[in-house]
Amino acid sequence: MASEASSLMGSRIGTNISSRDTVRYIAFGSAILSAICAGSITTFSLYGHLFQERLHYTQLQVNSVSIAASLALYLPVSLFGYLCDRIGPAPLSAISACLFGFGYMLAALTYKSGAMDFAGYTYQRGWPVWVMMVAFIIVGLGTTCMYLSAVTTCAKNFGKGKYRGLALACPIAAFGLSGLWQSQLGEKVIYERRPDGKRGDVDVFKYFVFLAITLVTVGIIGFFLLKIVDEEELIDEAVNELSRSGFLDERTLRPASSSRHNYGTIQDESEIENEGDNEDAKDPDQQRKKTLLSNEETRRFLKDHTMWWLAAGFFFVSGPGEAFLTNLGTIIGTLYPPTSDPTAMPTSAATHVSVVAFTSTVARLLFGLVTDCFAPPSPGHQYASAQSSLASLPPKKRFAVSRVVFLIFSALLLVLGQVLLASGLIQNHGERFWLVSALIGSGYGALYSLTPLIITVIWGVENFGTNWGIVAMVPAAGTMVWGIIYSTVYQQAAAKSSLVTGLEDILCHGQQCYQSTFWGMAASGLVGCGLWLWAWKGKDGWAARGIFV
Repeated sequence: MASEASSLMGSRIGTNISSRDTVRYIAFGSAILSAICAGSITTFSLYGHLFQERLHYTQLQVNSVSIAASLALYLPVSLFGYLCDRIGPAPLSAISACLFGFGYMLAALTYKSGAMDFAGYTYQRGWPVWVMMVAFIIVGLGTTCMYLSAVTTCAKNFGKGKYRGLALACPIAAFGLSGLWQSQLGEKVIYERRPDGKRGDVDVFKYFVFLAITLVTVGIIGFFLLKIVDEEELIDEAVNELSRSGFLDERTLRPASSSRHNYGTIQDESEIENEGDNEDAKDPDQQRKKTLLSNEETRRFLKDHTMWWLAAGFFFVSGPGEAFLTNLGTIIGTLYPPTSDPTAMPTSAATHVSVVAFTSTVARLLFGLVTDCFAPPSPGHQYASAQSSLASLPPKKRFAVSRVVFLIFSALLLVLGQVLLASGLIQNHGERFWLVSALIGSGYGALYSLTPLIITVIWGVENFGTNWGIVAMVPAAGTMVWGIIYSTVYQQAAAKSSLVTGLEDILCHGQQCYQSTFWGMAASGLVGCGLWLWAWKGKDGWAARGIFV
């Protein structure tokens, strides 16, 4: 009888393990699907120049739309990350479906309404620019929800494994791939026919409608399939570690149900058995423990000064990268004198959106895998390393390269691309522009793979959504600053050109349209590298505290 019971229990355990693994990998597949569709906003350069040409927006107005989207993409990340940690990724996926559907349909209708007044001539009574800004604010919010739901699912389901870097890099890489396939689809399939029958620019209205339908569908799929497996074990392990380190008082963790029993008495066996079978009694205590853990880890994260150096470096490096991606189409337009035949250009925005997406994806996967192989091993939580016996253990003796080294290398790739463009070597040589796109795409992709990975290594995965959300807010400010700088330089150069030619034009052509901006961007990236070095090797930095990054 006992042997039958034990064999039955063993089979049940095996079934549970198998079912948990199945759910985990189904959730992983759904996360990749969500991520590979969520990055639609990265194709802005595919149609940004058409806002100038067809809707007659100025460069500043085009950047106002992209900046509005970036602010909505980054500023609420900490809020959505907080929600994701507490209610799970599935509800966020459903929210993203609603936001994407409404946002892209509004953008499609705004574009279809036509051009606004320009230079005193009425082309058509198009909707105001602020309507397009509202549409892209909603799209930015949807992007954040879908991206976070995908990345958080992978971070928590695989954050304790050997290949944590690769598991986290996969959805981040898929996010970069979305720009590649969507831009190619827009250029090769959803395009306008020119009068001579040749393929023209992307049909922006149809493209926006396609994105709305696709992303609503993917968001609904994620609502049903994105799940966190064994989250209770992650919470219990983190709570125990914080309790041993003295950051959480055991009395605050005492279940609320314990107050129902007399002090100093022993519960009846049947009472204990009934409590064990009553899952509803466990849930409030588990939720309470989860809330206490999340609040404490958020507090510890914000009080750690090295987090602020990491975030500041991320601001100086990511802002220029984001501004380049947003303005890629107009930058290409400055490389040659104006032409009446866009197909005569030796390169196109869609091509370089794809180059950026491809190199970004390869870099995310490659850096995630390489850091798994060569970065020093580390325990789950390291911010309490001075008081944690686990963190005080030295790493195994093997060749190791810090993740910070890879992070700085990614920033230098961005800087090199910016210097190459600012130097003038690309002007009138559009066939060389792929070097800039590849360098900035690689650096940008690695940056967004390594930064969240470092956060999980130092501060754990239990509060990942909130922690990464806090750091991920800073690119919004960087994008806004460099977007305004680029627009100002561009429009000033266009105005000077108009004075020379006597023709009023909102488009700019020549090296003067971007050169000073990209020298400034390169300097900004070097400042970011210095801040990361200080967080790592400076006084009371990660190295001084025995944190193996």
